Amino acid sequence: MSKPIKSLFRVLLVEDDPMVQEVNRLFIEQVDGFQVVGLASNGLRGLELIEELKPDLVFLDVFMPSLDGITTLQRIRSMALPVDVVVVTAAKDTETIREMMRNGAFDYIMKPFKVERIHHTLERYREQQAGLWAEEVGTQEELDLIIQKGEAAKEVVVPTPLYEEWAMSYDELPKGLNAATLKQVLAVMEQHSGKLSAEETAEGVGIARVTARRYLDYLEKRGIVRLVVNYGGVGRPVNRYELLRDQNDHK
Repeated sequence: MSKPIKSLFRVLLVEDDPMVQEVNRLFIEQVDGFQVVGLASNGLRGLELIEELKPDLVFLDVFMPSLDGITTLQRIRSMALPVDVVVVTAAKDTETIREMMRNGAFDYIMKPFKVERIHHTLERYREQQAGLWAEEVGTQEELDLIIQKGEAAKEVVVPTPLYEEWAMSYDELPKGLNAATLKQVLAVMEQHSGKLSAEETAEGVGIARVTARRYLDYLEKRGIVRLVVNYGGVGRPVNRYELLRDQNDHK
């Protein structure tokens, strides 16, 4: 007999960078059935919130004050907390990767990451959890299929993000702009149908409005977005930046 399939997965973010927290939250909640229920800026607070909020899934950074991600995951396992963990970090050394996987991390995502990578992990997690939601697994073949679902999901061809189709060099940006933030600005625009104000872009990425405007102005000069002034209603017109769907659209 099967239990009703879980329809909402509760996610806790353990990350010390407020901007990355907001980007992660935005990307996670774009996937139906996933909700961020708590934020922690270090491992100690993360452990407290795991016990308090009882999330299904934790997004865990490695480099944090008070208690780093490696020790946090070790404590999660030693305390037998019933939660799955996705590591999201800038750590690229193989020793850290091995240590996190040994301690049962469901996935390991390296910063900077693409929104599609986050979405892919969550869909893979959902599929595996759906297969394990029955009271029991009847045969070895059924269990093999459940385990393999996660691996098969990795092989799905993900469409190339629109912003990667542009002939852009991220290595020669104006002073004060960086490639990771620029890609996040473009990703947020694409996720919102390519028409956002500087304020909306800033909110989506988690940066100041004046900073968002600098990136948008740069993209306008490159012919990747165009400025559209929206008149209507009472008050000042709203400047919106439209992400062009094709380089030939720019006039």
